[in-house]
Amino acid sequence: MRRTPSKRLLAAVLLAASVLAPTTASATAAPAAHPAGADRRDHDHDHDYDHDACPADGLGRGLTARLDKAVADVREQAGIPGVTVGLWMPGKGCYVRATGVADKATGEPMSTDLYLRIGSETKTFTVTALLELVDEGRIRLDDPVARYVHGVPNGRRITLRHLAEMRSGLFPYSSDPDFAHDLLSDPNRLFTPRELLAYGFKHPNTSAPGKVFVYNNSNLILLGLVIEKVTGHRAADVIDRRVLRPARLDHTLFPDGPNVGEFPEPHPRGYTNQTLSGEVADSTDWKPSWAWTAGAMISDLHDLHSWAKTVATGTLLSPETQRQRLTMLPTGHPGTNYGLGIFESGGWIGHNGSIPGYESVTVYLPSQKATLVVLLNTDITYVGQEPSSLVARAITEIVTPDNVYDRAVPTR
Repeated sequence: MRRTPSKRLLAAVLLAASVLAPTTASATAAPAAHPAGADRRDHDHDHDYDHDACPADGLGRGLTARLDKAVADVREQAGIPGVTVGLWMPGKGCYVRATGVADKATGEPMSTDLYLRIGSETKTFTVTALLELVDEGRIRLDDPVARYVHGVPNGRRITLRHLAEMRSGLFPYSSDPDFAHDLLSDPNRLFTPRELLAYGFKHPNTSAPGKVFVYNNSNLILLGLVIEKVTGHRAADVIDRRVLRPARLDHTLFPDGPNVGEFPEPHPRGYTNQTLSGEVADSTDWKPSWAWTAGAMISDLHDLHSWAKTVATGTLLSPETQRQRLTMLPTGHPGTNYGLGIFESGGWIGHNGSIPGYESVTVYLPSQKATLVVLLNTDITYVGQEPSSLVARAITEIVTPDNVYDRAVPTR
């Protein structure tokens, strides 16, 4: 007899932000922090990290000590195995640390040069590629999705804008019980975009287009198909050619097709309790085809440091298109608004990501031209909150008390 996943597990397979059901995570002992600038491992990292380098007391001894303690307290409290933090504040200094372990079995320390899965931060790349097509006049944000993808429920009324701003009214495929069972029964199963959408399309739409914010990975899968329809190329290739290369992100990639299992070294092991049993598992090598253009990408601290400003300031887009991207609408969650594949929380602009075993936050604060990147090798929640959000909040409460990153949209 098929085992039916619990509501907790159904919620757990979504990509980014906070699980609403509390989870207890076990604390993991770990070595002390390793300041940035320590010896880097060679492996295949060959780009220049000088602009990431940061003195051990880059924000001054007192402030740095406060940050060290805040990160350590959250990591211990939430049971986070390893965390990497990068904070750059022009004119004030910087703070770059890796603490804890990259591998609980061997005790290998976390490092600042690791690749990690970035989950829903993928959405910022997908939507950037889409908006470049808008700038070229090949599509319009107010085009109905039915013009490009057949079979979408109410697709003649749902626009590309509705999809990007999470107001399509479609049912999220990752909330479907059969999808949860199929994914968690075989985390290495390969899903096609159409298969993913089918899980959601069998349900009635949840609202009329444009009316209600519901964070929904189906929206981004559809935008991936639109990109492929318009360009005639695989979405992963389009994102690589149009976004990653112009932005000079040499260590950001989109595993897809025959390379869906790719995960460059060095990378930490990832730990999740998003399993049928609820037990913690090593999800490092789970294939992310189920997340595709909504959350399958991989990056590192260096690239995300650069990308935070690029996406928040619109370097790759026209000013008008960037203005539309940053037109933030209420999400229904106090302190957080959502634009086109990007959010604003406490003045910080960017996105977070969560995929089994890994979490990330990449945000930019325009008022201070500051950048914050947080990378973790777990997605196990603590009292109903994402561990990455807890770390980001603890840091911003200290360094930008007038601009506290609260919590990303609770999407699970």
